[in-house]
Amino acid sequence: MQISIIIPTFNEAQCLSETLAQIQQLSPHQVIVSDGGSNDNTVEIANKFTEYVIKGPSGRAPQMNAGAQIATGDIFLFLHADSRIEPASYNKMLHSMKDPEKIGGAFSLFIDSEKWSLKLITRLANIRSKYLGMAYGDQAFFVKSTIFHQMNGFVELPICEDIDFFKRLRKLGSVVLLKEKALTSPRRWTKEGIWFTTLRNILIATLFKLGFPPRILTKWYQIIR
Repeated sequence: MQISIIIPTFNEAQCLSETLAQIQQLSPHQVIVSDGGSNDNTVEIANKFTEYVIKGPSGRAPQMNAGAQIATGDIFLFLHADSRIEPASYNKMLHSMKDPEKIGGAFSLFIDSEKWSLKLITRLANIRSKYLGMAYGDQAFFVKSTIFHQMNGFVELPICEDIDFFKRLRKLGSVVLLKEKALTSPRRWTKEGIWFTTLRNILIATLFKLGFPPRILTKWYQIIR
């Protein structure tokens, strides 16, 4: 199976080199960096690692859709710029997607920190995913290309596009939540405050599921960020 890894970026110069260097160990079919107008040297870094670098309007959903438009793999793997997938986890994904009944899925979350509070948040997030069937984008979604196109990709919402996508994906067929991990940086928790960030994210996700307009949620998110 051929894997296209799609990474949306916006001013990710501090972490992108490490992410792309680690991806090289996986030997994917294609690595696509979809930039949303960075004004640092994100694009220059990306060009050192892959020939597939595209530029477009900012917004994670439209950036991922733009990347998918040029993707040619059998499986699309959407990875945040501050996240990584270890080879064992990547190979487990490949094995699971050979099952014709499986249409996509996500990894378990692992916040890359030794702090007990972030270890607790990691555990609770994975319990949420397992028992509520809710996965977020930092768990690195993967989906068969045919299914992605059938879904018309991500709905281009200003926020919570990941929650919407995974909900729609589950309605189409069998998805897998792997025990293997997607490792993500603790930067947003340490920068904004661990419990503040966690409670804010829970509140936004809850309000989104209750039907609050994403345009309102994203304005609130930007104000208190």
